[in-house]
Amino acid sequence: MEIHLPPEQEAYLAAIAASTGRSTDELVQEAIQLWEQEQARALTDFRKSLDDAENSIDRGEGIDITPESMRQLSRDVIERCRARLEAERKTGR
Repeated sequence: MEIHLPPEQEAYLAAIAASTGRSTDELVQEAIQLWEQEQARALTDFRKSLDDAENSIDRGEGIDITPESMRQLSRDVIERCRARLEAERKTGR
């Protein structure tokens, strides 16, 4: 396989190879392995968050999303923002 990098990335890769004594092929392979590991971690984290959400719903901690619940959420957010701004004004932040 042939990969074409922008000149600045090619120069960067060559500099890393020269400073580490490794080939550019080895560095690219390692970079891909690291990327694959990160993607696997991200997928694992995402699946865990889904499991946590499902468990929360099973425990009855979820809320029904309705037009009224969304309006109430909006009102709550606005009120918290106003309270925070007022607190910041009082403390001089």
